[in-house]
Amino acid sequence: MKKNNADLGGSVFFKTLKPSRLRPGPVLVSVIAFILSALVVIGGMRKDGGFHRNLQEFEEGKVAERDVSAEISISYIDEEATARRLAAQERLVPAVFKYDLTSSVEMRAVYERFITFSEGLFQNNVSLEAYQFAIQAEFPGAFFNGVLDVFFNASDRTAFSIHGLTILEHLIDTGIFALPQTGLEMYNPDMVELLHNSGSRTEREKIPFDQLLTKSKVREEVTRFVAGADYPAFYGLTVSDFLYPFIRENIFFSPEDTEQRLAEVRAKLEPVKKEIQRGEQIIRKGFIIRAEDMVKLRALNMSLSRRDLRLIIGNILILLLFFGLLVFLGSRRTVGRLLTSREVYFLSVLIFFYFTYTTLVSGITFEIRDFPVAILVPTALMVMLPSILIGFRMAVSLAMVLPLGAFLTGAFDNFSYIFALTSAVAASYVLQGAERRMDLVKAGLVIAVANSIAVVVILLLQKSPLAEYPIIIFAGAFNGICSGMLVLGFLPLMEHLLNAVTIFRLIELSDLNSPILKRLFTVAPGTYSHSVMVANLAESACQEIGANALLARVGAYYHDIGKMEQPDYFVENQTAYNKHDDIAPRLSATVIRSHVKLGVEKARCLGLPQEVMDIIAEHHGNSVISWFYHEALKRESQVNMEDFTYPGRPPRSRESAVVMLADVTEAAVRTLKKPTASKLEKFIQELIMAKVEHGQLAESELTFRDLESIKNAFVRVLAGYYHSRIEYPKFSPKEIPVPSGGRGASDGAYP
Repeated sequence: MKKNNADLGGSVFFKTLKPSRLRPGPVLVSVIAFILSALVVIGGMRKDGGFHRNLQEFEEGKVAERDVSAEISISYIDEEATARRLAAQERLVPAVFKYDLTSSVEMRAVYERFITFSEGLFQNNVSLEAYQFAIQAEFPGAFFNGVLDVFFNASDRTAFSIHGLTILEHLIDTGIFALPQTGLEMYNPDMVELLHNSGSRTEREKIPFDQLLTKSKVREEVTRFVAGADYPAFYGLTVSDFLYPFIRENIFFSPEDTEQRLAEVRAKLEPVKKEIQRGEQIIRKGFIIRAEDMVKLRALNMSLSRRDLRLIIGNILILLLFFGLLVFLGSRRTVGRLLTSREVYFLSVLIFFYFTYTTLVSGITFEIRDFPVAILVPTALMVMLPSILIGFRMAVSLAMVLPLGAFLTGAFDNFSYIFALTSAVAASYVLQGAERRMDLVKAGLVIAVANSIAVVVILLLQKSPLAEYPIIIFAGAFNGICSGMLVLGFLPLMEHLLNAVTIFRLIELSDLNSPILKRLFTVAPGTYSHSVMVANLAESACQEIGANALLARVGAYYHDIGKMEQPDYFVENQTAYNKHDDIAPRLSATVIRSHVKLGVEKARCLGLPQEVMDIIAEHHGNSVISWFYHEALKRESQVNMEDFTYPGRPPRSRESAVVMLADVTEAAVRTLKKPTASKLEKFIQELIMAKVEHGQLAESELTFRDLESIKNAFVRVLAGYYHSRIEYPKFSPKEIPVPSGGRGASDGAYP
């Protein structure tokens, strides 16, 4: 029985800390969740510079509302200056060109083929006209007729061809550049870099743009070269036109080598470092905040996050306090019961995921300036799942604590905290009274409305432009709708993993058309009727004392499913013959006792929730099967009471205790003759007090006030069931009066 006094005050706190109360599995998982959450938060500090809210009040172009001075001397990298240095150094990188050996070989080959072909024609003493036609046929469109005339009429054709090859080799060695029309403007504007491959070694040569030899400058280069050599005067006038058909570009732009040069520059880049001295004033109150001020402020904030051990320890202590608060809020005193190991695992994973996700999302930069980062976090989902799987009190606790934890660790700023808190509180309350899975979708719509209101308030506080309202309000509403839909998807999986006794699952189990209950009705109709009546009693009583009436109803439906194996050994299924008359009392007690164990085994095979299995196991407690025990005492000299004791333990929950009382009451009341309300009240009071005296309610949380309410509920239900009927006087057929109107007696009605 639960005491009505204060349980000796603070001593309860120390009792909860006893090692015997610690469960290794849940404690280990909770510690791991704390350590991982701490690592995530500290890692998030290193990534984004720590507390967002420290910088929230400062914005470039606005007037500072307070002074900010450097607490320590730091050296930081000026990212903007470094980016400008990199851009400048990249512009100094010359575009890289490479020789194309194939083009060079092709130029020589074509020239030599022309000379060889011409010499063959000269040996045949062809005329000029025939020579011109033959060359045009072999090299169509390559030469003008005047050029061929000079070569044909040269006094020394061999010397002419050798001089031409020498000049061509000079052009090949110098290199003829193929300049792309676009792209070079990204690189050094004064020069390019030419790669020379000499064997296994690569040489680099930088060439100014004005010295690059292109195809358009070939004639000029040939004229310059001829003028500096010992050639006949007329030769310089014609050789350019003579060689032009053989000219090919043999130096081409290489994007790959150019990019490699850029990568080398980036790798060798020295970042621009600046100093902030301790005590230096970064922000001045009343002055407009400049861009360089914000750079210094961010650098200082990031440096503190990375280097200041105080902030790291502070965040760890915040998390420690946060987990301590969760342990307190998840205790029996707050939740109303001891959380199962699976529930602790679930909460640990959920909290770790929430911290990880909020830390990752907090680093996202939005194009919309006033977009609260909490809109991307399904806080409502994190509250709705515990609300269904564990209970309302746990949901309210998480609704208050989760957004606060994200705020204190820097993942949320003030406005994100407002949004997350509103969404979480709405999620914790919106599922009260939900009995269908479709109610989850409706809950999502309600949360969407709450989110939209919170968004409007935030936008008004931030004085945001009206153009931002529609998209942010839509995002907030979408957050609520998605949370409801995600709960609908995750809930069946969570119910299975946690074996949770949710209202939706209990409603499904309360269906009397389920296969197991239909089989109970077929093989043990008396037990089925008894279970239905026990369910009505238990549900009514639980409603009076504020316990889980639906759980009690379902537990009552299934509490005697173990009787299906041997239904004829239980009195409610017997008619004229009692099988116990033919067997010893000890064997009868064994059969009777076995239905509890068989019921638990069947419940486990059916995958029933643990709370329902507890009701099955505890509905007889460890009470004695008194009738057979006394029969055994009459027949035997020594009788062990344990052989006649049920194998369960006394009920540990209010629902289980109520089912026990309803079970014994329904069975015992059947023995009363002409039960009246007063008889029922007295009889039920005796039954309940007998259970109290035998210690069957010692571990339950029922108070004497609860027992009084349970008794009254039982009396009300049973009095309605066994209601008194009027005892009509008996008449002989001749004495039955004829109703007015002349109708016969057959038209009358009797009770």
